[in-house]
Amino acid sequence: MSGSLLAVRDLAFGYGGTFRLEGVSFALGGGEILGVIGPNSAGKTTLIRLLSRVLTPEAGEILLEGAPLARLSRRALARRVAVVPQELQLAFPFTVRELVLMGRHPHARGLFFEGPNDFAVAQEAMTAAGVLELADQPVETLSGGERQRAAIARALAQEPRLLLLDEPTSHLDLRHQGEIVGLLRRLNRHEGTTILLVSHDLNLAAEIADRLLLLARGRLVSIGDPAEVLDEARLEAVYGCRVHVEKSPWSGRPVVSIHWPAGEGG
Repeated sequence: MSGSLLAVRDLAFGYGGTFRLEGVSFALGGGEILGVIGPNSAGKTTLIRLLSRVLTPEAGEILLEGAPLARLSRRALARRVAVVPQELQLAFPFTVRELVLMGRHPHARGLFFEGPNDFAVAQEAMTAAGVLELADQPVETLSGGERQRAAIARALAQEPRLLLLDEPTSHLDLRHQGEIVGLLRRLNRHEGTTILLVSHDLNLAAEIADRLLLLARGRLVSIGDPAEVLDEARLEAVYGCRVHVEKSPWSGRPVVSIHWPAGEGG
């Protein structure tokens, strides 16, 4: 794991005896996209919260650029790691520009008053996320896809080394899913942004990620190339249903489909 942007070693955390993440180890290289997949209650969101220090591990270690995550101040962490949650929750009717400028707070000294550099970085982030034309609109008036892109723009304004996304396409229709996937690909390929992406959508994760990490019941089941991780027998054992895996004729990536049970009398 030496030389990795992020290194996780024997990570453990539990919720009062109801759930436990145990012995999770992996590394994430700079410029890589890692997709984290698994069934409900596998530990995916818990992992995001541990990596962003919302939760503190009971055991194990998280290293960011070789330094223990626990030793970084909140401000120093926010300069390196940005999180895009499943849903954007706002207490006040901010505009998109105001929302994105919030991402500059970790770079402020003392009381935060935006300067020319902050506005320039925010504009670049809005341009990259495709929401510059929405800058003066209230966030509450945006569509689901637009809100998600605005949330990503706020994260980009932090100028992070690592972007953590928790189900970024949940509740979005196909067109908006495509917009978010296209945006993440551009950020990764053209900006070199390192991304850890949690998703229930196996096919989306397989299409966008360089590697997949499969969790089940708080344990790491498999990590590697999407074609290696998305093995039919492994998926059936983890998800408890019959699946079929084939290769996409367009991208060559694996595509997972469910064997739907036949109806009675059919």
